[in-house]
Amino acid sequence: MHIDPRYRGMIFMLLAALGFSLMGGAAKMLKDAFNAGQLVFFRNAVGLIFLLPGFLHKPWQNKGGKLPGLVFRGIMGTMALYTLLFCILHMPLGTAMTYNISSTIWIALLSFLIFGEYNGVRVLFAILLGFAGMLLIYKPIMHLPIGYHFAGVLSGLTSAIAYLTVGRLAGYYDPRVIVLSFLVSGFLFPLISMLVHHIGGVPADGLFIISWKTPDVRQATFIVMMGLAALFGQYFVTRAYGSDRAGIVSAVSYASIIFSLTIGMLLGDALPDIISFAGILCIVTSGIIISLYKRKQ
Repeated sequence: MHIDPRYRGMIFMLLAALGFSLMGGAAKMLKDAFNAGQLVFFRNAVGLIFLLPGFLHKPWQNKGGKLPGLVFRGIMGTMALYTLLFCILHMPLGTAMTYNISSTIWIALLSFLIFGEYNGVRVLFAILLGFAGMLLIYKPIMHLPIGYHFAGVLSGLTSAIAYLTVGRLAGYYDPRVIVLSFLVSGFLFPLISMLVHHIGGVPADGLFIISWKTPDVRQATFIVMMGLAALFGQYFVTRAYGSDRAGIVSAVSYASIIFSLTIGMLLGDALPDIISFAGILCIVTSGIIISLYKRKQ
């Protein structure tokens, strides 16, 4: 199916937002069985199992030449995943996803400061409107320990850095290779930490030093769901940032709030109040403004 190039990045980001929201829901179902470090390992192991055979069917074709950037993207993506899963396990799903989606604000700021990207006053207003809607939907929970909030802020910042790096790598590497860099990094880091614990005798801390735990059938099912949903989201977020300017694409990522809201309700969260519905309206309006901007372009 042909996709209008003007809207390709936005459509890819909508698909990515859905994938990441489903990943968050699956991870939430595992919060009583695994810690964040263990989930990082399983999430990336599943991704590698399903991604690597695809290279046999269709080998990658890379221009190459940006290996340091590829490695940096993998490390930043892994840090973002660690902090996101930590927040999902210790916060309400909506609050955790809200912190992660704050990457949009960081992207807009970094895009302007580093790359000189400026999409005009209307798009800036749309980004701020979407962020305001995000705050209306999920009011901050300030009684949580300050470390949880620090992890949330770090989740948004590292996600922003990783996404900006994707846009700079898109012309040099197959999108699957960019995803692979993240999966390999996210697999090796927790694997090394398990070896440090089991062989080196370093006590596990549940995040950076972890122990092995074998999942049962039910847990394995949610692990596979989490890994596949994340792989789906990671692939399309790579395509999204490789298809359009970071400031435009990142605004559409607000859609994950609506997806997370729906998933949260399916998992037993309460029906949103009128303030939350006002937030949804802000986010939808933000998307319409972005779309009209693209059409004018």
